Amino acid sequence: MKKILLGAAFAMALSQVNAAPDPNFHIYLAFGQSNMEGQGNIEQQDKSVDERFQVLWAADNGSCSGKTKGKWSTAVPPLAHCQGAKLGPTDYFGRTMVEKTDPQIKVGVIVVAVAGCSIQLFDKNSYANYARTQQSWMTQRINDYGGNPYGRLIEMAKKAQEEGVIKGIIFHQGETDAGDGNWPSAVKKVYDNIIKDLGLENDIPFLAGEVLRTGVSKGANNNIAKLPQQSKNFYVVSSEGFNQALGDGQNVHFTAQEYRDFGKRYAEKMIEVLGDKLNPVAESSSCEVTSSSSEAKSSSSHTHHGVSSSSEAGSSPESSSDAGTGIAQVEHFVGGSLTVNKAGNVQLSLAKATQLTVKVYSSLGKEVLDLSGNYAGTNTLVLAGRLPAGRYVVSAQGEGFKATKTVTVK
Repeated sequence: MKKILLGAAFAMALSQVNAAPDPNFHIYLAFGQSNMEGQGNIEQQDKSVDERFQVLWAADNGSCSGKTKGKWSTAVPPLAHCQGAKLGPTDYFGRTMVEKTDPQIKVGVIVVAVAGCSIQLFDKNSYANYARTQQSWMTQRINDYGGNPYGRLIEMAKKAQEEGVIKGIIFHQGETDAGDGNWPSAVKKVYDNIIKDLGLENDIPFLAGEVLRTGVSKGANNNIAKLPQQSKNFYVVSSEGFNQALGDGQNVHFTAQEYRDFGKRYAEKMIEVLGDKLNPVAESSSCEVTSSSSEAKSSSSHTHHGVSSSSEAGSSPESSSDAGTGIAQVEHFVGGSLTVNKAGNVQLSLAKATQLTVKVYSSLGKEVLDLSGNYAGTNTLVLAGRLPAGRYVVSAQGEGFKATKTVTVK
């Protein structure tokens, strides 16, 4: 009976461990105005989508079947919202990324777009003043994103980071701000805020698409051309050859076929920029611990590669919830554990001395720290001060022990 109860408790503890983000689930943020919403007619060819291409629905409106805010679903258009959004560049951006990357890779997108809006709507400090001066039709679109499109983009991106890694940003906006010479720096400000608010590395590519070259907003391309001067991470996606226009009288929106082709151009540029960062990486998303004796205990006191050890590893499985994060943390396993405490430090506990490969990976799946060595007892892996602020994955593997944990360094 004792063995049965112990096994049940151990299984329960394992079930409460949050799986680390999948490094092979690549997330892309997409935002802008009406062309990013998509204005092309959705045809039969657009309704068949590879399940490797997913969308995290960001809008509150629930009239689109199967699309619920905060939930992933296969990326069948529309991807932005249900109030007038149709086929846009994100559709064939994602399809092309899936088609041209390794079959192990999944692609997820988050689309937040409001027709007619200025870049001011995505300024986290001044969006409210801008929004309150707009006409009711735009206010309705804004309210689809909880009244704060930038805030909703960040909210959904943080949720996506629990399951995958953000690889890049695609952007189509500027028609409304065609005459504003400060627009390029305003875009850079939004980008910087995204990087900071999501704890991303400083090499996330930002792809901005040109507007139609014959429309009333063609002057916006002068601003768009200046974006690469703002950051080495900024790139322009050409609209050359797109001149059919949707027939809106002002030549502002692309046709459905042009949206398909534009999406492919975005993807081809993203693939060019990211290069080897798109290769699948080996992942360790489970936590498996085995021990020949549930009574085994060991204590030690040592420092290795900045890791301190001073206490005993427990022998019985227990679990608790970190009130600061809302994430269930397993505190003890039979044989060992890998946890994150309230201070944001990683604790590695073992019942007996074990040689472990301990590595820290960035949100892009790149190894940034190697803490491998011989471990016993309870060890605190202090990452703050050694790594830039952001989200990381700690992986520890050795004989009878395999675990991963996500940690945010502040």
